[in-house]
Amino acid sequence: MTTTTKQNPPGHAPRENPKTVPFGDENIPIGEKVARVRAVFDSVAPKYDLMNDITSLGAHRIWKAAAIDRLMPRPAMRVVDVAGGTADMAMRIAERVGTDAMSQAGGHISVMDINPAMMEIGQGRVKQAQMADTIDFTCANGEALPLDDSSVDAYIIAFGLRNITNPEQALAEARRVLAPGGHFLCLEFSHPKWPLLKPLYDGYSDHIMPRIGGWVAGDDTSYRYLAESIRRFPNQETLKAMIEHAGLEQVTVTNLTGGIAAIHSAWRL
Repeated sequence: MTTTTKQNPPGHAPRENPKTVPFGDENIPIGEKVARVRAVFDSVAPKYDLMNDITSLGAHRIWKAAAIDRLMPRPAMRVVDVAGGTADMAMRIAERVGTDAMSQAGGHISVMDINPAMMEIGQGRVKQAQMADTIDFTCANGEALPLDDSSVDAYIIAFGLRNITNPEQALAEARRVLAPGGHFLCLEFSHPKWPLLKPLYDGYSDHIMPRIGGWVAGDDTSYRYLAESIRRFPNQETLKAMIEHAGLEQVTVTNLTGGIAAIHSAWRL
């Protein structure tokens, strides 16, 4: 796996050691992150969508609906859903537009993820919903998408950017594959803005969420990592600066549930 070193965007603190990257509360050698993230999602894949419902108290459904509202998908739109293994976002987009309308207009959704176990679940769901003509799957790293330059109308990544080894490179890839006028959309856990919410959320993430992961998914360790990865991910303003640094424009931030999650929207102009 190759990495690209860039000057850090405004507001983005440089890594203390460019040879290491965050993995939860740890700093690990950069070459280990892909395998360790894959192992996490191999473990949680069978209960991933159920755990999303339980740990977010169903709020992830509201957040995803808000992201799709912002995307405003059209029948002819070519969409890439990065880190979208279980096809939850892709299917919601297809349902919003209508698979018949997309097929007739030439629209399509490509799901790309590094994790075959997650995609296997997504492929099963898509087949059962009879959406296979509208949604396809490719095993790919968000840092090097197997797509031509300017080949998609929309790029969406939901709860996946913080798991990519080099998010700056992933953002550069987003701009590369987007056609002029293309829409970038990132839905990600973020940093609460309500003062009283932050300690409650931190306590829930650090102590309750891993226990639920142990009870429901039989894996408290992976859910502890997921909670830690949220805490270490850049805040709303820093991620906005990173997106701008990648060459995307008109970046806006919409906080959801007091900033527990946020939508970053931008355009390739």
